[in-house]
Amino acid sequence: MSSPSTSPNWGIPPWEISFKPQERKLPPFVDFAIVGGGFTGLAAAAWLRLLAPDKSVIVLEAGTIGCGASGRTGGMILAETAAGDQPGLGDVLAGVESIFAKLSDAVGFSIAERGELSLTGAWEIGRKGGRKDSPIQWSDSGTLRVVGEVPGGTIDPGGVVSALGDAAEKLGATIFENCKVESIVLPTPTQIEIRDGRVTHANKILFATNAISLELAGYGDDANPRLTLAAATAPISEDEVRAIGLGERKPFYTVDFPYLWARLRSDNSIIWGAGLVEPPRSKDLTQVDIADTKPTDMFMTLEKRIRGLHRSLAEIKFTHLWGGPILFRENWTPVFDRHPENPNALLLGAYAGHGIALSSYLGSWAAEVMLGRRELPSWAALRR
Repeated sequence: MSSPSTSPNWGIPPWEISFKPQERKLPPFVDFAIVGGGFTGLAAAAWLRLLAPDKSVIVLEAGTIGCGASGRTGGMILAETAAGDQPGLGDVLAGVESIFAKLSDAVGFSIAERGELSLTGAWEIGRKGGRKDSPIQWSDSGTLRVVGEVPGGTIDPGGVVSALGDAAEKLGATIFENCKVESIVLPTPTQIEIRDGRVTHANKILFATNAISLELAGYGDDANPRLTLAAATAPISEDEVRAIGLGERKPFYTVDFPYLWARLRSDNSIIWGAGLVEPPRSKDLTQVDIADTKPTDMFMTLEKRIRGLHRSLAEIKFTHLWGGPILFRENWTPVFDRHPENPNALLLGAYAGHGIALSSYLGSWAAEVMLGRRELPSWAALRR
């Protein structure tokens, strides 16, 4: 089953989201409502039920599970935040491993295995300096070489979304697809109005919509959405993998411009990414169509660049082109704060490319905040 998009114009990535929630009737009241069914929302829902099995939890997803950033990311994991380490953040990668392990113990299957979690490290590559023994020696506005290595790795996005959805449901959270939140009346208990006319109420809410529904979540001007572009190739042989310098199977990203990132999949296909598409003035990314002139030109440029990197890539075939929403702040830190209109509502997002690990890690942290067991970090406050 392919994962449809919040926008039908974003293309289809090469993995599948196999999880489909059970159909339920929307309850009139719950303890916790989570808006957004991606990594953040599903991890928060599962963690809430793990820590407080007596509390009711629902996840409200406007489209299908993982149809936003989580199911459309490239699958490269990085540590820390895009702005580096932050006071009290802790070890994000070790934290995600621990969260997945504890949830896995509770539900009887391995989230890490289903999501193909592999923490091999990640290469930084650049056009100046670099290791003399760099396995990557590519031509791209200069010679690209490995200049450093950072903690990181890869996942299969469809596998992680599916596993987290399955875990959240098995732990007792109720997940609703095609349940777009139209408006909220924030005094507690918060009234949540669904586009189709249904209504529910919740004592506490987590907005886990990242680059979607910015106005509803209360971001104001403190976040800038973009659509990031990615392409997948057909699988290549092991000999070709070694020839192009990816025999260690480490993902990579450039530390200078023009920007490029990539990672191998388990079947030796390669995911590549570069380029950001601006949204319209409304900041509504669902209005962006990757078939429009500018995205099409960007994809053509990306394909030409990739084929020119190394002779073993000169005839490589591309199988998928897609876009995924991404959210930035000027200071590159995530937003993790209370809603400007109600302290019982939290918003969490703006991961700026570090969302694969941060989303589950901070989603679980958000669950603990909602339960009164933990404080919010000072460095992720919303600009008022």
